[in-house]
Parts: sequence; structure tokens; C-alpha cells
Amino acid sequence: MADQCCAGKSGTTALGDPKWRRVLWIALIINAGMFAVEIAAGVAADSRALQADALDFLGDAANYAISLGVAGMALAWRARAALFKAATMLAFGLGVLGATLWGFMTGTAPHAGTMGVVGAAALAANVAVALMLYRWRTGDANMRSVWICSRNDAIGNLAVLGAALGVFGTGRGWPDLAVAAIMAGLAIGGSLEVFRQARGELAAA
Repeated sequence: MADQCCAGKSGTTALGDPKWRRVLWIALIINAGMFAVEIAAGVAADSRALQADALDFLGDAANYAISLGVAGMALAWRARAALFKAATMLAFGLGVLGATLWGFMTGTAPHAGTMGVVGAAALAANVAVALMLYRWRTGDANMRSVWICSRNDAIGNLAVLGAALGVFGTGRGWPDLAVAAIMAGLAIGGSLEVFRQARGELAAA
């Protein structure tokens, strides 16, 4: 994969970059704030997709904090941190998948209006973070995990907006649950991608 071929070089040159740390701090604050907004809205609207996205914001805030902690460490330590973050991404994906299956069994319908408004705000936040992190997308596994999380979040928010339209048009909850399942798949797929690169970096170190 081309991104992985240049990972070592990009990761090394960006270690002492104050812009990288500043962007991570901004991303951490945005994600922590959006977690509080979305979890409250998700519970109020009975939306599994919003609740899943809120937990994703919380996980990303924790990941950004970890990345800040290991930014100046050796490649092996950054790779270990990436493995931990990949494990949290996997746990999030499996948790959302379980909640989605439970939602299919209970068959409740969320509030489409709340989903749309909050989903649009979350999309704006995630697109802003993804644009700030774009230049470091080909870094080491630790940097790449941060980029993958942000990219997946933006895709997930577009899906939440689609689910809101689906719930509004059908009056049923299955679009909300379908999007929650997609978000679970993104988290699981992203975690496996980070696992592969981090293991390769550990072997090289």
C-alpha cells in the first residue's frame, strides 16, 4: 500500500512538529464537546446511530490524548499506542454492532428532526478535524490511526443524515439501525488496518 511505504519517513519528520500537537489539541476539544452534545441528543431522540456516533467522538478524544502523550517517543512506543487504539476501535465497532442487533429486536423509531440537526453539526465538526489532519494521513501507524478515525467519522455523519431522511420518509427505525451497523463496520475495518501497520512497525523496530 502506498501510504504504508512512506509511513516511516512521514512519521519521523512530523514528531517534533508543533502544528501536529496543536491540531491534536483542537481535535481533542472538538470531539469531547461533540460527545456531550450527541450522547444527550441520541438518548433524547432514541437514535442508535447518534449514540454510536457519540461514543465514537468519546473514543476519538481518548485517542487524540494518547497520540499527544506518545508524539515524541520512539517508533516502537508509538506503534504500541496504535495497537491499543486499534483495540478500542474494534471494541467500539463490536459494541455498536451489539446495540444495533438489540435495536432490530425492539423495533423503536427515533426522532428524525433531532437526528438531522445534530448529525449536521457533527458532520461539520468532523470535516473540520479531518481537513486539519489530512497532511499527516501517511504518517506512522499512530498518526494514521488518528486520520482513519477522523475520516470514518465524517463518513459516518453523512450516513447519519441519510438515516434521518430515511426515518422521516418511512416513519420506521430501520434506517437508523442500518447506519449504526455501517458505522460498526467502519470501526472494525479501520481497526484491522491500524493493527496491520502497527504490527509491521513493531517488527521493524
